[in-house]
Amino acid sequence: MRILHTSDWHLGHTLHDLPREHEHRSFLAWLLGTIEARQVDALLVAGDVFDTANPSAAAQAIWYRFVAEARRRFPALDIVVIGGNHDSADRLDAPAPLFVGFDVRVVGGLPRGASRALEVERLLVPLRDGRGEVAAWVAAVPFLRPADLLPREGADDPLIEGVRAVYAEVLEAARARREPEQAIVAMGHCYMVKGEISELSERRILGGNQHALPLDIFPEDVAYAALGHLHRPQRVGRENVRYSGSPLPLSMAEIDYRHQVCLVELEGEKLGSIEEIPVPRAVELLRVPKTGTLPPEELLAALKKLPKRGEEADHELPFLEVRTRLEAPEPGLRARVEAALAGRAARLVRLGVELSGDGRSLAEQVVDRMLDELKPGEVFANCYRKRYEGAPPPDLLAAFDELLDAVHQEKSR
Repeated sequence: MRILHTSDWHLGHTLHDLPREHEHRSFLAWLLGTIEARQVDALLVAGDVFDTANPSAAAQAIWYRFVAEARRRFPALDIVVIGGNHDSADRLDAPAPLFVGFDVRVVGGLPRGASRALEVERLLVPLRDGRGEVAAWVAAVPFLRPADLLPREGADDPLIEGVRAVYAEVLEAARARREPEQAIVAMGHCYMVKGEISELSERRILGGNQHALPLDIFPEDVAYAALGHLHRPQRVGRENVRYSGSPLPLSMAEIDYRHQVCLVELEGEKLGSIEEIPVPRAVELLRVPKTGTLPPEELLAALKKLPKRGEEADHELPFLEVRTRLEAPEPGLRARVEAALAGRAARLVRLGVELSGDGRSLAEQVVDRMLDELKPGEVFANCYRKRYEGAPPPDLLAAFDELLDAVHQEKSR
């Protein structure tokens, strides 16, 4: 059977306050086309369907339209979705009665009964092949918060051992349920040991980096582990333990990521093959310069060489990050950058400024001086040199002196 593994859609995401609805709709249309072209039997979405726990009405509408269209076009397609750390478990689980009618399994949060016993049946999902026969069992474990885990007395790391216990119970139930030639597939939204994160758009979850999950959470009899949370696509330790990565770049730091989905083919109870299918970008990301920084005048000249705008709608224009190096503050720089971009096919999302100061702290610059020996103007000048080259200009010093005088007058009243 063929499984399509994807994650981290982050519906409702904005890039520096610019909406991404056009990109998400384009991705989901492409995803439906890929399901059809590759004759996919099951779709696994490994968490972070939404960007926030309280997604907008527009983001929810995109999600519900996708589910309805997927079911209309592919009546036999199995769809399994788990909650991520960005999702609200209750919000994902709320439409469960409706989704049952669509034969869509969504597990927003870890289900426990009144006695805190794990409701394993809600975490086990059969996957059917093209003939309608059960070919695999999915252990659909959502993002696990510390409150989801039972105390593990005597454990070196109670959080990790708590996660291990959850997976062990669900996987054991899958082993008991499966028949010969049926595979076991695990899903998770977690941070694994040695996983590479995108610093600007991800955060380490559970209890921090020290609680990264070990590979042996997924035993050897798991044919494939479909993971979510990390936006960079990657394998973890073994070929069959994978982050599919996010389908869209979620920060400018992800400009060079190879965004993709994973097409997984199972042969009986074993993994047959994994194909990484690149996701086309509906909106490009640009950076000027591509590496490093440029002085302001060179930067402005480079921006004026960008392609001219054609008939594109605003939401189709590339996102642009520009980076420059300054020796002193230039309050009018952003206006000059925007003027240089007039009529160009780009939307400015970030103006990155690198300052040319020496970076030393005040303690490094003022040695063996008592605090009461320092004058306010001297502290201000040292702070300025920390970020910029040279002494503060006369007009800036005059403004500081004016503020200082106003403070003194206020204290004397």
